[in-house]
Amino acid sequence: MSTRTTAVGSYEGLPLTDEAALVDVEIEVGDPGPHDLLVEVRAVSVNPVDVKVRGGFGKQDEPKVLGFDAAGVVRAVGSEVTAFVPGDEVYYAGAINRPGSNAGLQLVDSRIVGHKPATLDFAEAAALPLTTITAWETLFDKLRLGPDSTGRLLVVSAAGGVGSMVIQLARALTGLEVIGTASRPESADQAREMGAQHVADHHALVDSVRAVVPDVQYVFSPVSGKNIEAYAELLTPRGEIVAIDEPPGMDLLPLKSKSITWHWELMFTRPLYEPESTAQREILDEVARLVDAGTLRTTLTTRLRGLTAETVREAHRTIESGRTIGKIVIEA
Repeated sequence: MSTRTTAVGSYEGLPLTDEAALVDVEIEVGDPGPHDLLVEVRAVSVNPVDVKVRGGFGKQDEPKVLGFDAAGVVRAVGSEVTAFVPGDEVYYAGAINRPGSNAGLQLVDSRIVGHKPATLDFAEAAALPLTTITAWETLFDKLRLGPDSTGRLLVVSAAGGVGSMVIQLARALTGLEVIGTASRPESADQAREMGAQHVADHHALVDSVRAVVPDVQYVFSPVSGKNIEAYAELLTPRGEIVAIDEPPGMDLLPLKSKSITWHWELMFTRPLYEPESTAQREILDEVARLVDAGTLRTTLTTRLRGLTAETVREAHRTIESGRTIGKIVIEA
């Protein structure tokens, strides 16, 4: 029997200055499908993709519930679920084709859900899934790195949520030398805390990177369009780039003479096109083990309380400022 729950939703993509951009609503939650979990959401984190989705859809009759990252407690399971039971504490990044996590109760496919790290509270855990899966797929799916991998990795916007996890995973699970980019002292401090051996200024990318290393073999790029020529200069022949943004009109031709490989990374690809895959559950469970062993740490930096339109608006406003360090989390 389906139930109702409170949520934060939008009926139309609007700027934050409009009071209707985010509103408190009540929605109906259906029964769990065969592979679903019904989760009582205890904390959510806010990502740039939340802001992008909020501003990018037309007027609709039913509220669109945003939010991807969440941590909470399983309240019910679908008929084919074997990896979880009611009462389990979980964390996950969700999918773009289902209602989001900014709600008291959420249905989520169990195959993209991990067991929450035991050593973290719900807010600390909610900071991790989307950025960690993105970072993991970047390093180990796209770049095919491993414990014996060496070379140099340039992490652009290293103090952001994904950059912070790329650095941690690269330092913990590969032999790469990591150069992070930042533009403010507090961002540089965050990059170093995450494990970057060097920090360069991303507003003077080529000169500042070359001041610490001669070149790089790999680039993680959340800010790509204006940096293509710099990447072409800094990368060695047959170097590789993994990008997560989508700048309009981007020209990749400067990369051709060095035969540089360009990869796209979107962590929602598996939930969308390979729903039977348990790869993201396995990633999150392994990350939980690494967190509980003290190898990885949460990237939570800002903790808000109360999952309401007001607090979600505050988080979106901070994300839109472009000056976010680490992750913003809202406790329910």
